[in-house]
Amino acid sequence: MSLRYKILISILVLVVIAQWIYIFMRKPAPAVTRKPEKAAVSKKVSKPAAVTKGNIAIVLDDWGYNLSNLPVIEQIPYPLTLSVLPNLPYSLKVANALHERGFEIILHLPMEPLQKVKLEKNTILTTMDSQTIKSIIENNLSTFPYIRGISNHMGSRATEDNRTMQIVMSILKNKNLYFLDSFVTSRSVAKFESFRSGVSFVKRDIFLDNQADPAYIKQQLSKLMSQARQNGYAVGIGHDRKTTLEVLQQVMPEIVKEGYRFVYLSDMVK
Repeated sequence: MSLRYKILISILVLVVIAQWIYIFMRKPAPAVTRKPEKAAVSKKVSKPAAVTKGNIAIVLDDWGYNLSNLPVIEQIPYPLTLSVLPNLPYSLKVANALHERGFEIILHLPMEPLQKVKLEKNTILTTMDSQTIKSIIENNLSTFPYIRGISNHMGSRATEDNRTMQIVMSILKNKNLYFLDSFVTSRSVAKFESFRSGVSFVKRDIFLDNQADPAYIKQQLSKLMSQARQNGYAVGIGHDRKTTLEVLQQVMPEIVKEGYRFVYLSDMVK
């Protein structure tokens, strides 16, 4: 074989080898699998819970003289604490009726005032011995088995007297009842004696109806709201009067809409 043919054959072999190398290098690269994009998740945004501006307990005193205002108070669908005087013509009947309607009942205990005024039957006097005081209170409590606490009716002299309040608190401690200080004197020792005896205690903040005028009562309720907003709670005391109840029936829904909550007095002293 001549040199020319040898060179030609070598060139052909090189071409074939080059083609095989080219084909091998042209193998398709493995496909890259793309992860599917996550669908956008719609996030539920929960509304923040309504913040209570403050708890308000309203106490209405002096139930027992008559039944006149039962139809009015039945129209109020909010917690109220009703303070019933003992030994009156309608004390038991009105207390039973109000208790059955779901209101909280406390005993409005007549206590000696500084002023010379006509006193209720079996008013607690600072001159009484301890056994007489205990007997009066226990007889009153036995009349209303669902009583949750006691408040003072009048009582400026009695609530200033340590001995008298010690006797009262000893009964409340044994009966597991709370004491509401109507706070008719700035020199009241009720708070001190209740704490010393281990009795649950709460004090009145605002009197609502010292004037039987709707505008005045609404003004006092505004003060009560301010007190609740400032301290987280407030206690207002009104009375068994048609005007007071009608104002409460009108205004209480508006107060709730503004972010306040009405509670029983027992909820506040816990």
